[in-house]
Amino acid sequence: MLPALFCERMKTLLGPEYDAFLQALELPRAVGLRLNPLKLPEQTVRAVDPTLSAFHLTPVPWCPTGYCYDPETRPGLHPWHAAGAYYLQEPSAMAPAELLDPKPGERVLDLCAAPGGKTTQLAGKLQGRGLLVCNEIHPKRAAILASNVERMSVANALVLNEHPARLAERFPGYFDRVLVDAPCSGEGMFRKHDAAGEDWSPDTVAMCARRQAEILDSAARMLRPGGRLVYSTCTFSPEENEGSVGAFLRRHPDYRVEALSRPAFSPGRPEWADGDPALAGTFRLWPHRLRGEGHFAAVLRREGDEEGQSLPTEPGDRLPDAVAALMKELGIRLPPGIPVRFGERVFLAPPALPALRGLKVLRPGLELASLRKDLAVPAHALALWTKQASSCHELSAEDPACAAYLRGETLPSDARGWTLVRVDGLSLGWGKGSVGVLKNHYPKGLRIF
Repeated sequence: MLPALFCERMKTLLGPEYDAFLQALELPRAVGLRLNPLKLPEQTVRAVDPTLSAFHLTPVPWCPTGYCYDPETRPGLHPWHAAGAYYLQEPSAMAPAELLDPKPGERVLDLCAAPGGKTTQLAGKLQGRGLLVCNEIHPKRAAILASNVERMSVANALVLNEHPARLAERFPGYFDRVLVDAPCSGEGMFRKHDAAGEDWSPDTVAMCARRQAEILDSAARMLRPGGRLVYSTCTFSPEENEGSVGAFLRRHPDYRVEALSRPAFSPGRPEWADGDPALAGTFRLWPHRLRGEGHFAAVLRREGDEEGQSLPTEPGDRLPDAVAALMKELGIRLPPGIPVRFGERVFLAPPALPALRGLKVLRPGLELASLRKDLAVPAHALALWTKQASSCHELSAEDPACAAYLRGETLPSDARGWTLVRVDGLSLGWGKGSVGVLKNHYPKGLRIF
């Protein structure tokens, strides 16, 4: 049941389109997945692999790696999902990262990043080069974000659990591109979650608009002159969309709407805000006009053209001998980076990582191993990131042994020592071979029973 006040508002706003809008919300929700270019070969991303054809994929027009799928096929239960080959993401939610369009080597911030869909989409565009800072203010959601960064094989991400205002003090004028997928009243989630409709009210809309203003002001401080900021929501409310952008432009005269051509999207509605004609250059993704739950996005450019500010960098640590020996044993060649040790966990952080002292860090890069006395145990993140190792145990998705491995069971194998378990050539996790048996090291918290 949609809230009555919401329906009245939308009928007033949409006029003759309201019936089509309402009918769209009564249809089954749109579901999609996005292929991971960090994990899949280029030809698989561009032309769908036969293994994926079972999901009955149809392309998402605004995302070259995005597809709608048949919900009856349940791709979230397939071993390729556990291997990070794709991320389940609603189609219209793929738009903001495409509009931000970061380039390899840039400094990119995803300020409200959980659960990680847009972060991992940005990571695929960076191709492991540059720095991706992804932040989430809520600790539990930040932990989910870190888990998805790991599953999707992202090595150059700094995962933080901070307040946006605190980050603005730490990173003034630092980033080339900033994404603000802001917390909102969630009107685009009504088909997905009944609670979204139950919690909705005009007061919630007003509260969200105030919070969005604070977050946007923090984001504006962190973008370098000449940089691009994308603001997005999954709601239809003018107060949180054109209204938030119009108010932001009045507070920040050094920002302007950057007009981009996206024929699949509908233009923003200046008449729903302050009448600024520039707001027509924002985008609305309506569920009755395309296959998606609905989104709003504005591409903003900061005037000027300057390099990002220089900040003190993380000094890092020396790579422990046990970890170096493990990498040699595994036959893994590490990319350039800074060894960082958090307790017994050893990470490889991106080069020129800003100093971490005083920040709430969940993940400073690629986790390599944990130290247990004089021994190093390879991290699950390392297994998902690497494509090859000295010893590999090959499985296919249809093989019952693959399901057994994901349940945490041992497998028969002639492998010796640490062994990379792969499904259809995609790295999945670690095992350790001994006397004809491959002991299972798939993380207990991820096992599928």
